[in-house]
Amino acid sequence: MAEPWRTGTVIKIENETPNCRRYWIQVPELESFDFIPGQFVTLDLPIHEQKNKRWRSYSIASAPDGTNVFELVIVYLEGGLGTTYLFNDVAVGTEILLRGPQGKFVLPEILDHDIYLICTGTGIAPFRSMVHWLHRHKKPHQGVHLVFGCRKFEDGLYIKELQELAANEPGFHFHPCYSREPEVPAGSYKGYVHQVYEELTNRGAIPAKFYLCGWKNMIDEAKERIIGLGYDKKAIHLEIYG
Repeated sequence: MAEPWRTGTVIKIENETPNCRRYWIQVPELESFDFIPGQFVTLDLPIHEQKNKRWRSYSIASAPDGTNVFELVIVYLEGGLGTTYLFNDVAVGTEILLRGPQGKFVLPEILDHDIYLICTGTGIAPFRSMVHWLHRHKKPHQGVHLVFGCRKFEDGLYIKELQELAANEPGFHFHPCYSREPEVPAGSYKGYVHQVYEELTNRGAIPAKFYLCGWKNMIDEAKERIIGLGYDKKAIHLEIYG
């Protein structure tokens, strides 16, 4: 049964990078906005007469915490009607029609394999939700590797926060990758995400499951490479942006 449309209120906005913003949205009619980490919400924005051209879906970036507030992280797309409205017209106090949570891009009940969470850009949102939930609830798990790719240091999302989480959650490892930086600090990678999971899995020698989130080109290449390492396509779960 589909979730009904509800009115949310923007209660906080912060710039995370030069072209990404974090939006905290409260749903006043609910005491608790309950969702499973990895799910998304759909916003109905006043940008077009046709409903389906007004709808924009975003993965929830925060972990469920028993409150009626959740967080989205959104990248500005040049010429995009949705993000132009969100960046230019939405302020603290703006009301937004939303529906959710929705989606089945979630972790299994039993985490009995190493998990590779592979993402680029704001594709990190559902994975941030997942790893904070695992930590908060002390959920038993094997190795969890979050492999995050972006171009420059200034494009990094939640870097310090996730490095601190990796230092405090046994078995969780954070691997930021920068494709356009000449030098990167220890614990980071220069280049793209693909080399990282290939190296960490010993090129297919370690049993694993893969979750992919981001732009279609990255996901298509990752699927091909992971299958090429010998993994079954059933071990791959994906959420495509754009």
